[in-house]
Amino acid sequence: MCTITLEYNQNSALARRKLAALLATGLFLQKDMKPDEPTREEAEAHHKFIEEFLYASKINSAKAFARHLK
Repeated sequence: MCTITLEYNQNSALARRKLAALLATGLFLQKDMKPDEPTREEAEAHHKFIEEFLYASKINSAKAFARHLK
């Protein structure tokens, strides 16, 4: 058995109808897949990104508040 992955706009009625038609043939089965767990390196990189984002956000917010409080 082979596996295919479909990406589609779930807000598109046409895409939902076509997918339903494929599944209705009985030739295809739908399986819900869990996303892969991030690696340790990916988790650390994400954590670092969040810290940097929050730091930059605090600096920019402080500058904006300072401008408006003058």
